[in-house]
Formats: sequence, structure tokens, C-alpha cells
Amino acid sequence: MLILMDADHKKDQLARVVAKIEELGFKSHVLPGANSTAVGITGNARPLDPRVFEQIEGVKQAIPVTKPYKLAGRDFADGDTHIAIPGSDVKIGGDTFVVMAGPCAVESEEQTVRIAKKIKERGAHLLRGGAFKPRTSPYAFQGLGEDGLKILATAREETGLPVITEALDPNSLELVYKYADVIQIGARNMQNFALLKEAGKLDKPVMLKRGLSATIDEWLMSAEYIMSEGNKAVMLCERGIRTFSSHTRNTLDLNAVPVAQKLSHLPVIVDPSHGTGLRDKVAPLARAAAAVGANGVMIEVHDRPEEALCDGPQAMSPENFEHLVGILRKLGEVLEFKV
Repeated sequence: MLILMDADHKKDQLARVVAKIEELGFKSHVLPGANSTAVGITGNARPLDPRVFEQIEGVKQAIPVTKPYKLAGRDFADGDTHIAIPGSDVKIGGDTFVVMAGPCAVESEEQTVRIAKKIKERGAHLLRGGAFKPRTSPYAFQGLGEDGLKILATAREETGLPVITEALDPNSLELVYKYADVIQIGARNMQNFALLKEAGKLDKPVMLKRGLSATIDEWLMSAEYIMSEGNKAVMLCERGIRTFSSHTRNTLDLNAVPVAQKLSHLPVIVDPSHGTGLRDKVAPLARAAAAVGANGVMIEVHDRPEEALCDGPQAMSPENFEHLVGILRKLGEVLEFKV
């Protein structure tokens, strides 16, 4: 439910509304607006009687909200969410198209810093790289752990690029929070609700990847888990879903971008590298992501892909990455966004 206050309501009237919500055992979310204030209610499993709140002085109207993702949806939001990346001038959302790039996995300090410098020179805004790698095979490279996070921090110092990297569980989440600027929740953990709740208690942005076979509603409900714990700096990432097609690693669902943007105020990033698994398909789908209205892309870049310990076949060369960024900038001139 969304409670709209009168434009000239008093502080004690708003306090009574909040107290009533908490008395009923629910959470209140005060939402200041341009002309007045609203109060959102979460935690109710059933519809509430609007008259319970409309009889409180200062309340203009109580509006039932039917969608289960109240915080991630648009009913409680005043416009689109813009996320500032701590310690940098990077902002996600609005008329800026953000490019995240880097190797799939942190392999060594020399490799990571080398690639970070190359992508910075070629237009990247954030450095991506995995210190913890969830792999299908238990025998595959699993990442360098905290040592990898330290390497990413070194690369940030060398280049000034903010770092985004994945957390797999509460222990790695604590470490990622310590070293990184943006916390990534991967596709395999999209419905790891305990992990989502812990990420929601932190004060750093979270990028939530869509699950391998998740619906858009399920994706938004996972974002709701994070936001319900207090962290509103959440961005969504479409990274391909599992279908019957075998021509690419996954099927990149670009339909999900405008659909999610209609249902939600959260920024939407697209990962064409994991969405296709083939480097020659990455650039076309990155261009398509920009054209369809995404707020940014995440691109895997490696200057020696044949030596990569993870996902070499989908990594672009720095030179091809530079060419792609140039095209994205030209698209931005037409579609009115900045890269």
C-alpha cells in the first residue's frame, strides 16, 4: 500500500502514520516527493483496508499496490534511480551509458593491471574481474579469492577505475565489500535469499544478474530482497537465459530491458559476453543493448584470450573493445546518451 500525505501535512501526522504501520507489524518507507510525501508499506501478505490510514489526519489517500515487488517496482518510486559509485564520478542511470570491462577472472597482478590500463585508455568506466568464480565443474579455476580482491584494489589505484566483482556467499560478501566498489550477485545466486539479505544490509551498490531461467518477476523479487533490507542502490543485469538454442552459450533476452524498465525504476545493464559466449557476437549485441535503452554494458576483455583461465572464447581484444566504444559513442549522439 502507498499512503499519500496532504501537501501541507505536519510532522506529527506523518509520525502517526509511521507508528500505525509499525503497530500493525509492517515496515514503513517514507518517500519524499517534489510536491508532497508518501509512505510505502511492505511486509503485508494480504491487502490492507485503506480506511485504516485514511482516517488519520494529514492523509490524503491510501492506494493499494498489487505488485509484490513494491520497492523495486515503480509504485513507490519518484522517477528512475540513479546510482553514484563511491569514490568516483561514475553514475549509473539517466542519460549516461556506462561501460564495465575487464577479464573474466583475476589471474595475476600483472595480467589484471595490464588489462585495466588498456581498457581505461579505451573508454571503460568500471573494471570487472572475478576473484571468486562459480564454475560448473569443481575442477575448473575457482579464482584467487582475497588475493584476487587485493589485485583488483591495486588495479584501481593504478587506473582510477572503480571495481565490480562477484560475491558467492556471506564470507566472500564481507571481503568483496572490503575491497570493491560495486558488489555483483551472479546468476547462480539470484535466488540465494540469505545472500541477498546480507547484501541489502550494506551501503555499497549491488548489481543483480538475472538467473539462468528466471522470469522478470522473479528477478525483480530478488531485487526486492536486497532493497527490503535498506540498500536501495540496486541495478539489474540481463546476462542471457537458458533456452533450446545451441548456437550461443545463452540467449540474450533484450526484450527484458524495456520490460524491466517499465516495471521497475532500477537501472538495467546488459552482459553480452555471458549472453552469447562468443566474442564475435558480443559487439552486435552490445550495440543492440544500447539501442534498446539499456543503461550500460558489461564486456569481457582479454589481450591474451588463448591464455585465459576462464571464458577466453568470449573475451574481446582491447582493440575490438576500443572500436565498440567508438560505435557506442556514435549511437549516443543519435539516441541522446553519453558514453
